[in-house]
Amino acid sequence: MPRSSSHPRRSSLAGHRAAGILLGLVALAAAIVLGWPQLLDLQRAPLVAQAISFRLPVAIGATAILLLLLIPVLASRKARAVLGMTALVIALFVASTVGVLFDRGLGAPLAASDSPGSINILSWNTRGDAPGSPSIAELAVEVGADVVVLPETTEELGVEIAAQMSEAGSPMWVHTQTIDEDYKATSTTLLISPDLGDYEVVTDRGDTSTLPTVIAVPVDGSGPTIIAAHPVSPTPGNMDAWKADLDWLATQCTSNTIVAGDFNSTLDHLSGLGDGGSGQLGSCADAALATNNGAVGTWTAGVPPLLGANIDRVMATPEWSVTGFEVIVSRDEAGSDHRPVFAQLSPSSLS
Repeated sequence: MPRSSSHPRRSSLAGHRAAGILLGLVALAAAIVLGWPQLLDLQRAPLVAQAISFRLPVAIGATAILLLLLIPVLASRKARAVLGMTALVIALFVASTVGVLFDRGLGAPLAASDSPGSINILSWNTRGDAPGSPSIAELAVEVGADVVVLPETTEELGVEIAAQMSEAGSPMWVHTQTIDEDYKATSTTLLISPDLGDYEVVTDRGDTSTLPTVIAVPVDGSGPTIIAAHPVSPTPGNMDAWKADLDWLATQCTSNTIVAGDFNSTLDHLSGLGDGGSGQLGSCADAALATNNGAVGTWTAGVPPLLGANIDRVMATPEWSVTGFEVIVSRDEAGSDHRPVFAQLSPSSLS
């Protein structure tokens, strides 16, 4: 009786392996785009920009897919040939994503110091005045804010906050830029303590495209330029405007500048906009990254911090060092969809 040939079986296994290599290469391409989009300059590209805003949720989803793949991979040689490379790529993607999050910092609040010449900055997108003036003023006084940056906040509320802070012994000047008086989210308000000297708003340096940014400069030229920033969010219809906003903000981050606000962008999105030195945006360095808080989500408030997007930030040029920082989670029920961010900056020569 003639022996049966094993060639069909070998041919079938080779076909499975070829399919596995093809599937693995597709998975590898997806892993590069989602894990290291900067390699292909895709960090601000449509769809990719939205996906990379939430690294941990993406990694959790990838882990779930990996666990599902492991069942057939461990049970069948054919399945292992088809899915083994894909499973390995996903495992490496998850590991590298977790590594990036650890490198940026999973949350390490740094208490403010008594450094001379320091400036305390509070930034809070209020979602159209939602928390109300008492809540915002209370927090600003609590952290000893010298500068309060309030995207999506009207001048009327800013004046109320300043009055309440003055009653508590912390007077503030109010500066507001508004695009549409009927829509609160199109106002950005900046409060500055008189202790920092006289400031005036300048409007000849340009602006963000859809939501206003306030630029205040010291009248006598002796202090830092303070910018309350609010680039538009990267929704499908606003991608070009969003990229233009970030490009413009990078040009504003020059000598002796502090910029804070809702950037609508993570550290991934800012990649390539730094000055080639220590800055992530022009010459400005991110306070969260400098204090191991770069992976702590500021939006959406109410979800676990590591599941959110880190888009609200305080940044400064090399004249300043970070001597205090916190993403404040205690106001998650205050009404805004953003968490407040506090930073203390001290002159670099003294820190």
